[in-house]
Amino acid sequence: MKFKDFKYERPDMHQFKVDFEALIEKFNDATSPEAQLVIIKEINAMRNHIESLSQIVQIRHTIDTTDAFYDAENDFIDDAMPLYMEMVDKYYRALDQSKFKDALRKELGDHIFNIIEVKLKTFHTDIIEDLKTENMLASKYTKLRTSAKIMFDGEERNLAQMVPYYESKDRLVRKEAQEAATKFFEENEAAFDDLYQDLVEVRHKIARKLGFDNFIKLGYMRLSRTDYDDQMVATYRKQVQDELVPLSLELRKRQEERLRIDTLKYYDEQIAFTSGNATPKGDSEWIIENGKKMYEELSAETGEFINFMLDSELMDLEAKKGKTGGGYCTYISDYRAPFIFSNFNGTSGDIDVLTHEAGHAFQCFQSRDYELPEYQFPTLEACEIHSMSMEFLTYPWMESFFKDEVTKYKFNHVSEALLFIPYGVLVDEFQHFVYGNPEATPADRKAKWRELEKKYQPYKNYEDNDFLERGGYWFRQGHIFSNPFYYIDYTLAQVCAFQFFLKSTEDRKSAWDQYLKLCNMGGSLPFTGLLKVAGLDSPFEEGSIKKVIPALRNVLGSIDDRNL
Repeated sequence: MKFKDFKYERPDMHQFKVDFEALIEKFNDATSPEAQLVIIKEINAMRNHIESLSQIVQIRHTIDTTDAFYDAENDFIDDAMPLYMEMVDKYYRALDQSKFKDALRKELGDHIFNIIEVKLKTFHTDIIEDLKTENMLASKYTKLRTSAKIMFDGEERNLAQMVPYYESKDRLVRKEAQEAATKFFEENEAAFDDLYQDLVEVRHKIARKLGFDNFIKLGYMRLSRTDYDDQMVATYRKQVQDELVPLSLELRKRQEERLRIDTLKYYDEQIAFTSGNATPKGDSEWIIENGKKMYEELSAETGEFINFMLDSELMDLEAKKGKTGGGYCTYISDYRAPFIFSNFNGTSGDIDVLTHEAGHAFQCFQSRDYELPEYQFPTLEACEIHSMSMEFLTYPWMESFFKDEVTKYKFNHVSEALLFIPYGVLVDEFQHFVYGNPEATPADRKAKWRELEKKYQPYKNYEDNDFLERGGYWFRQGHIFSNPFYYIDYTLAQVCAFQFFLKSTEDRKSAWDQYLKLCNMGGSLPFTGLLKVAGLDSPFEEGSIKKVIPALRNVLGSIDDRNL
């Protein structure tokens, strides 16, 4: 079945509530663990159906935010999901209080009960209206960002369509493109500030109602972080500051020398070579054809996966008007189908999408036999290992996309991955400041962002751009608005992906087997448990970052980047 034929009809949430509560009552009255397990299957089927309808709406709405039907359905889902969360909370309480809990634990695994332990602290019926407000505000950010209509190079463009200009070989074009995009955020500064203020206030209100001092601990629990806390993350950020910030300064100096400019400005950062960045040597159809061949050659499992995705039309890849920016992968459990969403724009990022989002989708595909919704995806930092590692594990096929620019691509890919980590922890520390200081003003937040840029990205030079110098760049980072605390995950995963990369250069088969094993585990273990299964060092361990830097330095040092 093709995605266009996936059926959506608005769920009757009243009937869902009646049916779901009847199953919970039946579960509580069951006289054996076997009987309870049968009911759990029925409950999972109901949950998967509601979540599938929600995902179908999200996909179709983000593909075309001007579609009135799915815009209305997106609003409906925003309003309905808190009721769904209430029902899941009741189910979790029933599981937690089951008289057959030990037998269920043996059958379902420990991790579902770890998840339940934290999730029970994240919900109460008192916060339902607040959750509806939070969902509405997060959707409002998407609509506000998607409303960008930037006149540039003779045409009206959205933010995704501006990206190629940031990589122009012409420095003036790069500057004008960045200024044009920044102007959209500056002109809407009050709207973004007000929206974020409302989000912070409602999240703080929810946290206080649930008995927390502020949103920080609640934010971690919402993300099912059962095996690490904010103190461990703070220690990890210190490793990044000590080990990677100095390296980032070296890399930016090297870039400055390659570009033959006196001072690297903010609008120069996305161009790596005077000859231009590596670009794919064909259009989107050509990229997909090469991607199909790549995954068929990589392994039997990835071959089956890519043909399923293509046959079922489970990808929407090209940038177009009305489409939300960015990229994501999601999973529609009723159809056992991952879906990949992106905005191809003719840059090397198009290939990164084909590897990164396909890494997520491949894990979902491998985990599709897990009946528990909680085990279909792991926690987000573990999810990002699948995606970021796939970027490196597909290196042997990069020549088919970049031809004579493949060395240029690989050099920049490794360099950008290293440069990204300090930015990622900046985003994380900023959010800890925001939710630890909910009384902060919009001006306070911008000042803090700029202060943290100087800490983690000391090379950043905004020249004469007042809005960015005041600390306005973070308006572009959608995670800050829509997915609080989901960002450190990328950096933790990047440290793990580097390990897979280095393993693959020593023993490719062993590295792939470990990666496949990780994907097959789905979300059945917490983050650190999955790392052990995959034979990876935890980023939280002292020295974990320091351990991978010498080999990565060697990779970059072996390339004469000045002649690329």
